[in-house]
Amino acid sequence: MASSMAGTIEGHPLITAERGSRPLVRAEALRKVFRSATTEVVALGGISLAADAGEMIALIGPSGSGKSTLLHLLAALDTPTSGTVYFAGNSLAEFAENELVEFRSREVGFIWQRHQLLADFTAAENVAMPLLIRGNASGEALDTAHAWLDEVGLLGRAKHRTGELSGGEQQRVAIARALVTRPKLLLADEPTGDLDERNTESIFELMQRLHRSHRLTSILATHNSSLAQRADRVLALEHGLLMPDDAKIAHRASGCGATRESTAPEGRG
Repeated sequence: MASSMAGTIEGHPLITAERGSRPLVRAEALRKVFRSATTEVVALGGISLAADAGEMIALIGPSGSGKSTLLHLLAALDTPTSGTVYFAGNSLAEFAENELVEFRSREVGFIWQRHQLLADFTAAENVAMPLLIRGNASGEALDTAHAWLDEVGLLGRAKHRTGELSGGEQQRVAIARALVTRPKLLLADEPTGDLDERNTESIFELMQRLHRSHRLTSILATHNSSLAQRADRVLALEHGLLMPDDAKIAHRASGCGATRESTAPEGRG
């Protein structure tokens, strides 16, 4: 695998794969079980997948199928019950907590369905926040934030607070915030789920453009089968398991939003 070292934390290379090599992120036999005193819910039942650098993958499946859980594990926001996530050939299971924090802040951009913007801050301040948390000077962070707001078409709204922005504008700010640290891996959990049809199309086109222009590896969960089919590859989750082949996935994609009993607690879909 081609490699280019961009830094090391406690002996672990942060980046060992250039964009365009394969794969950037890989999961082996991921299993996630949520337990309480009386119940056990299997959110993921042993999933393996690989995303090549530069690839866009769409995850489809009903609520409770494990899409959000899978994205959280790939982003190291949660740990699997068993199985391993590899980033650029490095096992995240071998990283100490401070290394995982650095991994999340440098290598992963995450877009949520609900933008998670800070209400008391301007658009520019929200975008700059990940850089400020990393210790960048405020002037430098805000300059970078303005550049990203320009890229998502919102430079003119940089000084507006969250409540002064439309839903589509808020999600554009969230996209800029996710990419301000220039991550290689972009994960999106229903990024258009709260938007109307016009804004859904606009946001997805923006994500596609940024994916190509910044050579990202993107994995997005969506209930929108028409958007999913525009990704490089579509994977379907059902009851915490991946569908076995793309032919079945394509055939059943139109039914991905059908009502189905949840296999995971609320918020774990």
